[in-house]
Amino acid sequence: MEVVNTLGRRKTAVARAYVQKGSGEIVINNKDYKAYFTTSVLQYKVTQAFGVTKTQDQFDVNVNVKGGGVTGQAEAVRLAIARALVETDAALKPLLKAEGLMTRNPKMVERKKPGQKKARKRFQFSKR
Repeated sequence: MEVVNTLGRRKTAVARAYVQKGSGEIVINNKDYKAYFTTSVLQYKVTQAFGVTKTQDQFDVNVNVKGGGVTGQAEAVRLAIARALVETDAALKPLLKAEGLMTRNPKMVERKKPGQKKARKRFQFSKR
């Protein structure tokens, strides 16, 4: 099987996943995913697509991720892996879609507006 290349995004984090048949090794930015994401919640997010589809230890994953914070990066990696699994086997899509793993989360930071302190906060109003 050839290498499947997919992209996942969340906020400003961008993850490029390269997935191929293998022994279940997950490498993120040339580190083991447990060393890169130290908390168990983030490690669960990375492996969630494999758990839903029951494909643990069947694919090797190499991910390059940049931008954003750790949670955004973990969710970007999750989306990229889910998309790669669908590319390898289209029958997995309904399982992943039911868990919400095929949907890109559109929430982004709102831009700062001119004449205001932040996106929604105004400068202090002085009546006199």
